[in-house]
Amino acid sequence: MEEIKKLIECEENQKMEFKESLKLLDEIGETISAFSNTNSGIILIGVSDSGKVIGVSIGKNTIEELANYIKRNTDPQIYPSIKVKELEDKKILLIEVSESKEKPVFFKRHAYKRVGKTSLELSSSEIRKLAKETGEKVYWDEKICSEATLEDIDEEKIKEFVKEAKRQRGLDLSETLPIKEILMRLKLMREDRPTNAGILLFAKNPSNFFLQAEVKCIRFKGTDVTGAMLDFKTIEGDIISQLKRTEDFIFEHIPMKAWIEEGKLQRQEKWLYPQKAIREALANALAHRDYETTSKVQVRIFDDRIEFWNPGRLPEGWTVEKLKQDHESKPFNPLIAKQFFWIKYIEDVGSGTNKIVKWCIDWGLPEPDFEFTGSSIIVTFRISKLTEEYLEKIGLNERQKKAVKYIKEKGKITNKEYQEINNVSKPTVTRELKGLVDKKVLVRYGETGKGTYYTLFERAHKGLTKGSKGK
Repeated sequence: MEEIKKLIECEENQKMEFKESLKLLDEIGETISAFSNTNSGIILIGVSDSGKVIGVSIGKNTIEELANYIKRNTDPQIYPSIKVKELEDKKILLIEVSESKEKPVFFKRHAYKRVGKTSLELSSSEIRKLAKETGEKVYWDEKICSEATLEDIDEEKIKEFVKEAKRQRGLDLSETLPIKEILMRLKLMREDRPTNAGILLFAKNPSNFFLQAEVKCIRFKGTDVTGAMLDFKTIEGDIISQLKRTEDFIFEHIPMKAWIEEGKLQRQEKWLYPQKAIREALANALAHRDYETTSKVQVRIFDDRIEFWNPGRLPEGWTVEKLKQDHESKPFNPLIAKQFFWIKYIEDVGSGTNKIVKWCIDWGLPEPDFEFTGSSIIVTFRISKLTEEYLEKIGLNERQKKAVKYIKEKGKITNKEYQEINNVSKPTVTRELKGLVDKKVLVRYGETGKGTYYTLFERAHKGLTKGSKGK
């Protein structure tokens, strides 16, 4: 509800259009063509030109029929995000249109552009020019933030960034240079105006330009989103500050594990999840998200896991399994990624997700999950499910439980080690290890002989392990 209120308060502008009714299908189509050809935008259906909420009647097939209408009448075909929102007990349709990579986009054989709060038909020469420019790839974060000026940049933020980048990576820049020159050297200015990346990183008030540039942090009670929210915070500001403040929220809401090690006087402590993996997942979400969607980055903390939601998409042809394998770097926002690289928030060689997997496994956690919903990439860190209660529930005997504890400490176990710690015969070892594999508690590596060993199924490095076989 707050999201819709904020959007309506912005009034109609370069990236916002109100339509009173679904009967205005041709006008809606023209606006979709204009946003696709210009700089993305949002259409709210059920709102008058003056911002009054009228509402629309939404039937069982309304959204499907609207999506099909847009698809049939646009060339190349456009698939906008269509969502139902509520305000003042009335339903509103929110249509998000991303700037198309393939231009011009026609609606019923005509192409449109966005000028202010008006959609105008493109001339033949403009169509030819747009078609030519389409081949010259310009990323969203490299584009000029048309409403911003140098006055919107925070000088102190720039200076602190340069100092840190010099310390971390040896950036060859002086913080005493004029701000305009620093921005130009970092490629964060074009035609004397800050780019979208420059605003997100260093603006005094980035939310003046990008309402969606926020992080929603939620601590749920229990293990489900239906549980009570124990804490909720929306974090705004520049994205470097967002990362730091989101980290603070996470460490306020995850426990510190503590234990006593034999031969050590001091208590040993560590966070439930590895700090490096948390920072990498956060930095990836902020650097690689799609800032043209109204969705926000989300961090959801549960009793048994932490989820990082990144509104964006995978590079073309990739699957989530690719993220766990050796892969090249394909940043969605290369300018933002580069600045995060300078201050060591991320690496720019495509190794970030591989490191997240390794850090979690080295920490004694299961391999993290990577999921693509179609509109968001979700990275999930989980705690081990192999509790005493769980092992009892699935029927393990005391020797098998002892083996699980041994692997948690040592990382793996062989047939000989199982036999030694439990003082049992080889046939018993074979039978009980097979039982652990069958119950998906352990996974076996190696065929036969001395090279065979077992490790925890949930820690098995499935995405990166080469040449091993689990049986």
